Amino acid sequence: MIDPISISTSEVIRPTLTIVGRSVKLRDYVDKKRSYFIFKRVFDIVFSLGFILCVLSWLLPLLAILIKCSSRGPVFFLQRRISRGGRSFTCYKLRTMVINSEADTQQASENDSRITSLGSFLRKSNIDEFPQFFNVLKGDMSIVGPRPHMYSDCAKFASILPGYKFRNMVKPGLTGLAQVKGFHGPTSTRNSVLIRYHWDNYYIRNIGMILDVKIIYKTTIQCLTAVIRFFPERFLVNKPRLDDSLV
Repeated sequence: MIDPISISTSEVIRPTLTIVGRSVKLRDYVDKKRSYFIFKRVFDIVFSLGFILCVLSWLLPLLAILIKCSSRGPVFFLQRRISRGGRSFTCYKLRTMVINSEADTQQASENDSRITSLGSFLRKSNIDEFPQFFNVLKGDMSIVGPRPHMYSDCAKFASILPGYKFRNMVKPGLTGLAQVKGFHGPTSTRNSVLIRYHWDNYYIRNIGMILDVKIIYKTTIQCLTAVIRFFPERFLVNKPRLDDSLV
């Protein structure tokens, strides 16, 4: 059996509109996984509750102090996003930007001036997403699944790619197959939308606990690596190269 975690983007055929158009077949396929979804919900409750008690119980107060000291505004950023079946829910995040009027309509971009210094670290390490463990515990999200979109993004992506909303057949996740493949951050081009759609499609059609565990493991490695790499990159980025210092 092929391991989807090890497959590169170029090795997988891009999904076609014909596949997405057969929504009844996809719906039936998801319905056949009822025992999996029951076990997945139990896993989500146990995992999220354990993480909240063991990690967030001490980490959130510390981060709250740092966020309040770094910029004016609330600790948390609350935003309406789309869950399974198109249902709306309030998604929790740590605030990583200064207060601005475009937060609900404009995606963050590379070197976005709205992002604070602390916010840059929280974003690169994905720690800003940690409050979403409360969303998982409530049942709005799952540990693994397609990432939840803002309404404006969902409408825009659906206009680019008909059938895009098929991803709403399952709960959105804290992490997903597209994310462990390296597709984070803004979706500024049609190709970036297509590739993420492609991996979300692949995940739903191959959904299972083994795949979920592999995605969680890969996400953990990526998160730890981002934390380790952030500070050297941060402090060395403006240092002159050796040949530049020789006059």
